[in-house]
Amino acid sequence: MLFLAVTTGLDKIKAVPPAFWWKLGAAVLCIVVIAIILQKVAAMNKVVLAIVCLVIFTVVGVNWVYERNEPAFMTPIVEKLAPFLPSKGSYGAKQQQTPDQLQNKKK
Repeated sequence: MLFLAVTTGLDKIKAVPPAFWWKLGAAVLCIVVIAIILQKVAAMNKVVLAIVCLVIFTVVGVNWVYERNEPAFMTPIVEKLAPFLPSKGSYGAKQQQTPDQLQNKKK
């Protein structure tokens, strides 16, 4: 009777919820896609790659400054760049002031 109570590996696999298998499949697919992309990037002209990376980092960086939704570790860098770039709230604050207030502020 004792040998009937033994669970097999297949029984344990059946007990795993389907959501886990979907997440595992998505993770494997992501790794495969990243590997393919890295192979394509390795064969790419390095100047073109540098320009594409510069454009991507610039767009993401300006978006972080404008929206102020940067990751916590990037906050010190964004704080230093924020005075030089427009932010979401700065336009509305300027529109609330009269031209006389803006002139007095510049003096």
